[in-house]
Amino acid sequence: MKNKELTICGLAAVKARWESDASSILRLFFDPASGRKLGAICRVLATDRKVYRSVPAAELEKISGSKHHGGVVAVVAAPKVLSPRPADVKRWAAQRAPLLILDRVGNAHNLGALARTAAYLGVEDIIITDSPESARPNDAAYRVAEGGFERIKVWAARDLTMLIKDLRQAGYAVLAAATRGGRPECAVEPNQPSALVMGNEQHGIDPKVAAACSRQVTIPGTRSVESLNVSVAGAILMWELFGRDQSSL
Repeated sequence: MKNKELTICGLAAVKARWESDASSILRLFFDPASGRKLGAICRVLATDRKVYRSVPAAELEKISGSKHHGGVVAVVAAPKVLSPRPADVKRWAAQRAPLLILDRVGNAHNLGALARTAAYLGVEDIIITDSPESARPNDAAYRVAEGGFERIKVWAARDLTMLIKDLRQAGYAVLAAATRGGRPECAVEPNQPSALVMGNEQHGIDPKVAAACSRQVTIPGTRSVESLNVSVAGAILMWELFGRDQSSL
């Protein structure tokens, strides 16, 4: 994926980026009220001879491309999204790292919401498909994530089926979310690393990808509506699979 600039909106998200990667902030814009909370950041930007200034709300909207800028907009260098390698799979398995895998989730707002939940529950790696159908971590996704992307790393898999097979070979339980037909629980073996796969908003998980997984899981419901939004379903399943053991949260 091509590296580029993107905008991060809101005081919490901008401060999270500053704490995680201060050098990536290229330009900073804010309204007068927010500027009073950014003194330390502005002083460093001044030392580094980077642009920062107070601007009217209309200009903040123009820079961010949204009315929901929260009074602060940082233009940053977008992180590179790399493909996971065998060494990454080995490292994840050794650390028993929880993984969220998104099979062609296409809406950037859903990607952002899932990133926010993942970060909240301590999931540090999200794997998307390297496909035109997949939403990328763009301006809209960052806006919804509210700083979540600063706590996680996004990867892009060229062959998701093969990656899941490699994860299972390394000891992972890989659970695929299904609208119906899956088990109603997410339990895995004690100390077994686990990964959750969420599918495209309309088409779900690709059948080949689903077949490569350990099993399918389904959230029980009344069926008064067809299904849950993928970000809502992902939040519930992440809590069931990853969150219950996070006693420190």
